Amino acid sequence: MDNDRIAGSAKDFAGKVEGAVGSMAGDAKTQASGLVREVEGLVQNLYGQAEDAFENSAVAKKVEDNPLSALLVAGGIGFALAMLMTRPLLRRRAELGARR
Repeated sequence: MDNDRIAGSAKDFAGKVEGAVGSMAGDAKTQASGLVREVEGLVQNLYGQAEDAFENSAVAKKVEDNPLSALLVAGGIGFALAMLMTRPLLRRRAELGARR
């Protein structure tokens, strides 16, 4: 287990606690902050897991042979994840703008 997985798990847990405290107190800002921290922890943990799996796989050899292709694939995946994560925010902003 590497540092990313440990730190990610800690952030995930802290975010859950912060979100629960925000829920109990009725504080939406604290609840949202907890959710953000939880997602950050989850992403960091997943990154650590992927890093571990990468080191132990045959993909490492392919990446060494074709670094540009690997970079393009990783960039595409990152772009797709960014679009998926921001889509609900864009919808929410549009809904809020329509209400005004």
